[in-house]
Amino acid sequence: MLASKLVRLIEAHSDRLSDDLLAKFLNSEKCSDLRKVPADEIRDRTREIYRNLSDWLLSKTEDDIATRYMAIGQRRASQAIALSHVVYAMTITKEHLQQFVQRETLSDTSLALYSELELVLMLDQFFDRALYYATRGYERAMAAGAASTSKVA
Repeated sequence: MLASKLVRLIEAHSDRLSDDLLAKFLNSEKCSDLRKVPADEIRDRTREIYRNLSDWLLSKTEDDIATRYMAIGQRRASQAIALSHVVYAMTITKEHLQQFVQRETLSDTSLALYSELELVLMLDQFFDRALYYATRGYERAMAAGAASTSKVA
């Protein structure tokens, strides 16, 4: 895979990327609900992605993504984080990676440009699936909460 060098670069800078992303979350009104979540929890989730990006892009199955991100969606629902804030946070997580790749690479050859494009497409696919499953998990948690509330009433 041509993009593997770029993935290793991301993994090598995972701590800095996670810290910078946390600052973006905390300073954005579009995901301000994340301020309810302990900073270490957010940092751990982003590091999990960034440090193990090659696994997430190449080794993890759709079921792996579904399991992990449905759990994240359920957790965010239980923390009373607005779904729009969850969606925005995942969107800027992907954009943050794409911006890093653009900053750190010099696509001066067609092969380098192809490598960057390959990685961007893989990131899009991964984050689209992750977002879908996080939303499903969130919806399930909300439906379960509504069902338990109606049983009490």
